Amino acid sequence: MTAPDGTTTRRTQVTARQRSWLVRAVVSALEAARITRSATSTAANWLSQTVTAAGWLVVALATLGLALGWIFGWVEALVAGFASVALLIMSIPFLFGARGYDVSVHLPHERVVAGDPLDGQIVIRNIGTRTTLPGRLDLPVGHGLVELGVPLLRPGHEVAQPVSIPAMRRGVITVGPPTAVRTDPVALLRREHEWDERHEIYVHPRTALVPGTSAGMIRDLEGNPSRRIVDADMSFHAIREYVPGDARRQIHWKSTAKTGRLMVRQFEETRRSKLAVILSLAEAEYATDDEFELAVSAAASLAVQAVRDAREIDVVTGTDIPRVVRGRMRSIEVLQAGTPRGLLDGFSRLNALESTMPLPEVCRLAVEASDTLSLAFVVCGSQTTPRGLRQAALAFSPATAVVAVVCDEKAHPRTQPLGALTVMTVGLLDDLPALMLRGTQTAVAGVDG
Repeated sequence: MTAPDGTTTRRTQVTARQRSWLVRAVVSALEAARITRSATSTAANWLSQTVTAAGWLVVALATLGLALGWIFGWVEALVAGFASVALLIMSIPFLFGARGYDVSVHLPHERVVAGDPLDGQIVIRNIGTRTTLPGRLDLPVGHGLVELGVPLLRPGHEVAQPVSIPAMRRGVITVGPPTAVRTDPVALLRREHEWDERHEIYVHPRTALVPGTSAGMIRDLEGNPSRRIVDADMSFHAIREYVPGDARRQIHWKSTAKTGRLMVRQFEETRRSKLAVILSLAEAEYATDDEFELAVSAAASLAVQAVRDAREIDVVTGTDIPRVVRGRMRSIEVLQAGTPRGLLDGFSRLNALESTMPLPEVCRLAVEASDTLSLAFVVCGSQTTPRGLRQAALAFSPATAVVAVVCDEKAHPRTQPLGALTVMTVGLLDDLPALMLRGTQTAVAGVDG
């Protein structure tokens, strides 16, 4: 083709060759095979979720009865086969209606104390256009299940079913999601529809009201004066002669004028009264699960009281350490201690660990994280040896009062010294307040002495 300006333009058009009948047949066969596989997989998945074990038994009875009756002319087999088929057909209408519900779970509290039940309600509303047959609603609670009956509901009607969650052990329990279960009276067929609503219930450990954790210690807005002498602080101690290196701002000019020599002021070191509660999570240090729960409750009682006293506090536990790196990895967890509720939420998540650091190592890391502790509670189980307790106490500085709280359900409550360490043996949580009155004062007196 020649353009008006005299240049030549070429255009090439390629026409695809028409597919042959063989290619079209192969493509159609592959597409049909894909659709068949998809339909077969969907049908198999539906059958596996819908037909129960009893239903498969009736299906087998129907197939076998009809086959034997047809081949051998056995009337009884034919009757059994047709009866089984009729039973299956009559079960189908009971499956409809599971998606016609709107379900909401109402719980008055999301935090309870271990051993207390929780009462709430489930509101079920028929949002469909047809009346729904009676059914069942399953509500998972942790590893358990609460079953509720759903009556016949007309369109637009709703029913509020009370739900009572029995006493739960300490932990974080997931409630939900609610699941509507449709099944026939003989339980041959079953269909389920699950909603997305879930609730997390924090089951706090039981706690006891213990005396203030400042018992036996001087309370001061600025801090607690110790017996360590320093050159600059807020608690005045004495006047001494100047030595090279002393700060000039600490020179006491009146004493200097009287003596004719430079004199400086000395102070007692002032420390903020900081407390630590160290809880052992090593499974081997507890005789039973209940003993571990007692230790968690004792540690939580001490920590919550310290928060209420507005004390600076560290709540320290060990962490799970894989066996392959055990001995080479050191790790602790410090629970958030801003409010009593937040602190108890952290205690709800704790579990005994099979592989973790021994108690003395946990104490050493706790001291490394905070070396200004004035009082430390070390909470452990009855399987902790006296040697282990001494090693744990050696991790702290001599200025720290250390109290070991040994939880032993079979022991009588008592307080006894173990070297510089005070050991309180607790058999019941209710023993802790009385022991605290004596144990903390004894421990602090030992440090002051």
